[in-house]
Amino acid sequence: MKSLLDQRGRILIQISDNGQGILPEVLDRIFVPFFTTKPKGSGIGLSLSRQILRLHGGTLTVHSEPDVETIFTLRF
Repeated sequence: MKSLLDQRGRILIQISDNGQGILPEVLDRIFVPFFTTKPKGSGIGLSLSRQILRLHGGTLTVHSEPDVETIFTLRF
């Protein structure tokens, strides 16, 4: 995890890992309510997180390269 300021002085928090990553065909849908790849998942977590950030004037984005890294960026 790291925090920094973007070019406009907004706070960024980046959370990354080096796990299996998110497949490109799934990446476009991970913020859709009730979408899940887990057998017992609800699919509400990322959608709800993004909505909460939007309500506070922020954004939540993701970049993933399978088998390399995944980075979630929270911008305030």
